[in-house]
Amino acid sequence: MGDPSEVGSGRAWEDQRSIYDALRTESAVSHDDDTWIVLRHAEVASAATDPRTFSSKVTTRRAIPNSLDGAEHASFRAVVDRYLTGERVDREESQCRKHAAAIVDALPRGVTVKTIASIGIPYAVRTQSSWLGWPPELEDELVGWIQDNHAATRSGNRHTMSAVAERFDHMIRALLEKRQGQAVTCDVTSELLGDSVDGRPLTTEEIVSILRNWTAGDLGSLATSVGVIVHFLASTPEIQREVRALVEVGDHAALSAAAEEILRIDDPFVSNRRVATRPVSLGGEDIPGGCPVVLNWTAANRDPLVFGDPDRYDPAGNADANLVFGVGPHVCPGRALTLMELRVIIEELLIRTTWIEPAADRPAVRETPPVGGWACVPVVLR
Repeated sequence: MGDPSEVGSGRAWEDQRSIYDALRTESAVSHDDDTWIVLRHAEVASAATDPRTFSSKVTTRRAIPNSLDGAEHASFRAVVDRYLTGERVDREESQCRKHAAAIVDALPRGVTVKTIASIGIPYAVRTQSSWLGWPPELEDELVGWIQDNHAATRSGNRHTMSAVAERFDHMIRALLEKRQGQAVTCDVTSELLGDSVDGRPLTTEEIVSILRNWTAGDLGSLATSVGVIVHFLASTPEIQREVRALVEVGDHAALSAAAEEILRIDDPFVSNRRVATRPVSLGGEDIPGGCPVVLNWTAANRDPLVFGDPDRYDPAGNADANLVFGVGPHVCPGRALTLMELRVIIEELLIRTTWIEPAADRPAVRETPPVGGWACVPVVLR
């Protein structure tokens, strides 16, 4: 893969996108030690839609449904999908809007605001907790966990990441133990406790894994997405005016498309791992069986062979090829929920302000790989 500091005019990892853009022009598939990094749109989509050749069973830890393949994946995916139907997502909009409005109303005007810390993280924690039926008093612990999880991911230390993940599992198990001794309530966590797969009850470990998938990843992802979108709107006034016009007329579909397109341009969901189950040729490279394969969504979503100028904002024109939520059997089941949550926070933020601009006293700071997006997005609300 080469030394990143030598790519992109010495910018090092200031902006991962410039590095991936440069690598993608050199080859569709790059090789780094024994790992193969898939960079171009066609090859990423091909690998993602071929689970027989590119398996998701990349770790010994069973992650439901992410690390499953074939019939087992289909069975558990059917369970997950039941909780994320359009009807159920619609039911969550009112609580999301309530949280968004309260968060935006509490923010100061005319001074620097930390987008991710003051908007993204509290919004993610409160909306997810309301959806799952988790108590409000858990908020501080969840916020602390998100920060520690990001730090562990940045460090690349597997022991640290494992310890942080186990801490989250302990939190979930404690919640389940309390819930099992209480009267049944109408929330997602209670429903899971009574749910089944292939005609048998879900085990506690399976419920923990599903909840981990929904929260451990989604909390940070939603907060990061808010940071990317707010930064884009603040730094591109013409698009902010366009999106404000969509909010004014209440065009929900166009607002969701706008959010998805902004995330394509600056995709914070950098990559997913696979493992080659057999020797295979991809993008002109021969990948041996058993080798790790990385599907780089950020690079694929900026492939000029598909999108032309990858920085050109074109929600309608780029929608069909957008890979922000993946493709194939592992396409994100929470796409509708996430887009609704993002649409609502955009609406409430723009309704309750007259303008958003970059802070003059502090620049935005990119995240450290392998985390994508922005670590800090200081803005001023008017």
